[in-house]
Amino acid sequence: MRAIIANQSGGPEVLEIADVAAPQAGEGELLVDTAAIGVNFIETYQRSGLYPVQYPFTPGAEATGRIAAIGEGVEGFEIGDRIVTAEARGTYAEQFVVAAEAAVRVPDSLAEVLTDDRAAALPLQGLTAHYLGTSSSRPEAGETVLLHAGAGGVGLLLTQLLAARDVRVIATASTEEKRELSRAAGAFEAIPYEGFADRARELTDGDGVSVVYDGVGKDTFDDSLRALKVRGNMVLFGGASGPVPPFDLQRLNAGGALSVTRPSLAYFLRSPEERAWRYGELFGALKAGTLDLRVGATFPLAEAADAHRALEGRATTGKVVLTV
Repeated sequence: MRAIIANQSGGPEVLEIADVAAPQAGEGELLVDTAAIGVNFIETYQRSGLYPVQYPFTPGAEATGRIAAIGEGVEGFEIGDRIVTAEARGTYAEQFVVAAEAAVRVPDSLAEVLTDDRAAALPLQGLTAHYLGTSSSRPEAGETVLLHAGAGGVGLLLTQLLAARDVRVIATASTEEKRELSRAAGAFEAIPYEGFADRARELTDGDGVSVVYDGVGKDTFDDSLRALKVRGNMVLFGGASGPVPPFDLQRLNAGGALSVTRPSLAYFLRSPEERAWRYGELFGALKAGTLDLRVGATFPLAEAADAHRALEGRATTGKVVLTV
């Protein structure tokens, strides 16, 4: 089969298409014929050497496709079932292997809504948006939150999930075109990054926001704290601008008994029941029409290097997807 291989760390050019041996489904695993693959920032970190990996390396954890073989001990799946996952390995390939407990069958009723490229866009960003809005913090109807990078993949999905619960979302984005995408997704207001803390307070009559969802990190962290109301909650779920330096915890007290949490997806998929709940709510929202997936760009598998360039260059909004 064909797969993307990196034999060393470096820029996007180290990603090359090659013929490799097909994987085999072991005990408790599924072998899947890949249809489409979600491209994520963590793979650029792995490729560049920022996150150490073993070489030769095939990136990818997120994909959709149909089951080609079923390993021993697996129940509840059949050959040909269409699945999605954000927890596989080596998905930049024509076939991949995933633990059966980490794969979820796509309901037949969503066949038209979840085309292959859109199905590949759902798992990681959809599950992230879900745990951010329901578990890391759960703002109630009428509350106001601040969401950075509102036109990104997670941002657009989280905005829709929160707006469906009548939570007021103030989104930040770098251009008016991106801010309009946030408004279209249901944001109460979309604003530039410049002066966002003061503007957030103006939009809340001086009180501040209940929650800040911050995936930017170093460049926004201090003003994000300043935008919070008394007993507000900062959810720091990424560091696109770099990691937040150590800071004095007394600042949380001085700011009004604030709290900060630093979550990641793996800690919110701790059981089959939790995984089924999160996917079930996402599938339900898609079926109801309250959630839409934006695919910003698609590239053939062989052009994975160009997909990484587009992602790192912030040249797209929504999700970047590889097709097989």
